[in-house]
Amino acid sequence: MGSTLIFAFMRTRDENKIEAIYREALKMLVNEGFDGFSIQKLAKVAGVSPATIYIYFSDKEDLLLQLHKREMDKYFGYVMKDFDPEMDFATGLAHQWKRRAEYVIRHSDEAHFMENFRFTPLLPKAAKMRDPRFSEMMKRFVTKAIRNKELVTMPFEVYWSVAFSPLYNLVRFHKAGMSLTGEKFELTDEMLTQTLSLVLKALKPGDEEPVPEITCINTSLKHPDTK
Repeated sequence: MGSTLIFAFMRTRDENKIEAIYREALKMLVNEGFDGFSIQKLAKVAGVSPATIYIYFSDKEDLLLQLHKREMDKYFGYVMKDFDPEMDFATGLAHQWKRRAEYVIRHSDEAHFMENFRFTPLLPKAAKMRDPRFSEMMKRFVTKAIRNKELVTMPFEVYWSVAFSPLYNLVRFHKAGMSLTGEKFELTDEMLTQTLSLVLKALKPGDEEPVPEITCINTSLKHPDTK
């Protein structure tokens, strides 16, 4: 009897309702932020009852985590299409830049949601739900580049900041339509290529120039949680 009931429930799972819930949740989070999000408001705009949402998600946190995983899977699926970790470093990074820029520009709401999610307390839980294949492929790509002397050895956070932050900043300027000075800005392939060239030079092994020491973090700008 119990298995029959479970089977009946699985048959009544309405993918159209789930899609509406995800779609409207994304819109609400982009337009009203995480603080303005509630199951009751979502149910109203999605055209379902709150009880229906709780059939598919245990609570608001579960819904947000599942939405984030769904969007991250779509994003990484697009970024990794036709990517081979055996590519030489310049070719592989250029492929990553192209796919990342295309996705973020074409899927503005999804990108906005993923960016803002990074600053919520749910991020550690979301990280554990991430598809490990993306990290494994990128690790292979970076490890090979270091072994082939195409990339300097450095902490991951430093690598990511140099390799991808310039790209995302240019895309932000493009989406805003203006630069930091308030002037009109439109990203071009030539700008992307020029910036990528500078990034590749910065990441390539070579004679290091002496750099003045920066001493702000260890003295007055420690993270609040650091004791």
